[in-house]
Amino acid sequence: MGGGEEVWEDLMEGELGWGLGFDHLPSPTTKRTKKVGVTGKYGTRYGASLRKTVKKMEITQHARYSCPNCGKVAVKRSNVGIWNCKGCNKAYAGGAYTFGTPSAATVRSTIRRLREVAEI
Repeated sequence: MGGGEEVWEDLMEGELGWGLGFDHLPSPTTKRTKKVGVTGKYGTRYGASLRKTVKKMEITQHARYSCPNCGKVAVKRSNVGIWNCKGCNKAYAGGAYTFGTPSAATVRSTIRRLREVAEI
């Protein structure tokens, strides 16, 4: 089977011109995107301003959040408005794209203020 290894090496290096060379693959430390991030999958479609808005939403919905019960950063979105903690296995109701909503923060601060007034 004399020259089989040499032909295979030539194919892998792309010297025979068959388009099978793997020397064009990027190194593992190559930075892939500069601005687009997770919205690179949309390419040039839908317009830049819409892609920027979607980028903000997708980053917040794919992020992990701190659990109010166990304190671990293990809360992830499972469905729209449903957030599950992998640490303590509790489910929370939240926003569609973020764990906490601005209206929930307002309600929390109002309740805290009313409790302080009731104590005095």
